[in-house]
Amino acid sequence: MNANPDVRLPAVSVIMPVLNEERHLRGAVQAILAQEYAGEMEVVIALGPSTDRTDEIAAELVAETASLTSKRVHTVPNPTGRTPAALNAAINASRHPIVVRVDGHGMLSPNYIATAVRLLEETGAQNVGGIMHAEGENDWEHAVAAAMTSKIGVGNAAFHTGGQAGPAETVYLGVFRREALERQGGYNVEFIRAQDWELNFRIREAGGLIWFSPELKVSYRPRPSVKALAKQYKDYGRWRHVVARFHEGSINLRYLAPPTAVCAIGAGLLVGALLTPWGFVVPGGYLAAILLGSVPAGKGLPLKARLQIPVALATMHMSWGWGFLTSPRSLAKKVIASRRPAVRADAAAS
Repeated sequence: MNANPDVRLPAVSVIMPVLNEERHLRGAVQAILAQEYAGEMEVVIALGPSTDRTDEIAAELVAETASLTSKRVHTVPNPTGRTPAALNAAINASRHPIVVRVDGHGMLSPNYIATAVRLLEETGAQNVGGIMHAEGENDWEHAVAAAMTSKIGVGNAAFHTGGQAGPAETVYLGVFRREALERQGGYNVEFIRAQDWELNFRIREAGGLIWFSPELKVSYRPRPSVKALAKQYKDYGRWRHVVARFHEGSINLRYLAPPTAVCAIGAGLLVGALLTPWGFVVPGGYLAAILLGSVPAGKGLPLKARLQIPVALATMHMSWGWGFLTSPRSLAKKVIASRRPAVRADAAAS
């Protein structure tokens, strides 16, 4: 990666919030340790109160890297189990000027960190990120992955569907300059979801640049059931509405599409059942749209996976929209009350 051996690469801290990640944790950490990056690196895992073998696997990883000088794994407790609290704890426990966020079920491509460090230097950005490359391991997960990487599933979100490199509202996960995190006080711990979007909004409001590049790719494992996917997207919608209330002007038409669809379909079903069959035109049109949209999305997948794509699409749309519509106003008040620095400016001091 380093064409000039006389130029020293910046040291990197990789932070990872985990909770019940025994299925993917070892693979995710191994993908970090195998990075094609010549600079010093540490991995800080923030351990939530898991009920599986996550803590045991993390302890094994710490022991296995204890003798290494440039690539070591550390852990820090996160008793709340909440992602933003885990991220802040890991940031405070880390030491290096570049901070890479990775999830316990995310797999970095081999040159991810080297590319991100180069892009930070080339663009002057405060945070760079790329594509959330959803990949499944069974028919249902393949269906969800297809839905999550299609425009009918997620609209024009570049970090899901790809696109040209350039400034962005937000990116998936992110590789940050430490000073940007310290300046903002880290993640707002009240944002159970949408904490990345909210932090990136604050960085942009302060004049910082968020940069998307399709060169950066992280493999992502979708939720393993309809119930889990519905909860995930309901939470996304709920907390995206909190961001909209907390930061005026942060909403756009793409985020209003799912709640509008929920209202239109609900009204259509009600009118169709009580007044006239013409009311069923709207829900029927939506059903036709997702059936047609699932055809190109499922290209190359097994038949069982292709047949489940419409279910995944409807689950994502309806759950996100319902979460947005039912998001309580009290959450925004709680968020405002919590706005205090959670990341220490001296966290990187040796």
